[in-house]
Amino acid sequence: MGGMRVLFVGDVVGKPGRQALARGLRWACANHGYDVCVANCENAAAGRGLTASVVEEVTAAGVDCITTGNHVFTRQSFVGEIDGFPHLVRPANLPPTAPGAVSHVVVRKGRRLGVLNLMGRVFMDGCDCPFRTASDVLETLGPKCDAVVVDFHAEATAEKVAMGWYLEDRVSCVLGTHTHVQTADERVLPGGAGYITDVGMTGPTEGVIGMDREAATERLVGCMPRHLDVSAGPAQFNAVLAVIGEDGKCASITRINVRV
Repeated sequence: MGGMRVLFVGDVVGKPGRQALARGLRWACANHGYDVCVANCENAAAGRGLTASVVEEVTAAGVDCITTGNHVFTRQSFVGEIDGFPHLVRPANLPPTAPGAVSHVVVRKGRRLGVLNLMGRVFMDGCDCPFRTASDVLETLGPKCDAVVVDFHAEATAEKVAMGWYLEDRVSCVLGTHTHVQTADERVLPGGAGYITDVGMTGPTEGVIGMDREAATERLVGCMPRHLDVSAGPAQFNAVLAVIGEDGKCASITRINVRV
């Protein structure tokens, strides 16, 4: 039956990010080939949050499962829409009263890929322990799957590294998101999990992590609130390609960073 090639796309930011996603997927298909695509899209609607139409757009572009993070409910309208998209997962360690799926299983070539989304607690608010939540969810998700990929949406590098070691022999990949800057530490941990601290950002390259650089700089210099729009200009496609063997362990993880 063979293994599975999983393409995981870093945080998609605004319309430029969605356009870069579509172009990047075509490029990745032609240059690498993959079986399943997972993408973090919590900032895909004008740089912050999600809408139903944006979910439909990125799904049509070829994303099999959408992960999110701390901005998943930034847009109030999406609170009532999220349950209509079972292939979109919100952080599993949000309070249990939050709507939305906490995991999803993609079936491809007779193999089942589980996707779990978690959110860090360092510099974040309103979530339970991601480590205990991971263990709890994996008790039921793990037996249903041939492989499991975890999107750990977190601010602190140390917290992400710790999660990698915590799950190294229980999942296929622990992939960090949220900081929008791709790190150069991709590796396969001794327990068999592919790991990277941050997959990076799919979106504009000439701003401040995807947002207009003048407004972002003025906000930091003047310490006054400023509305931030998505940056204009060229865009990049950040992702990793994880090759997962029949045993559910990651055989290799390759970092992708291209201008599109």
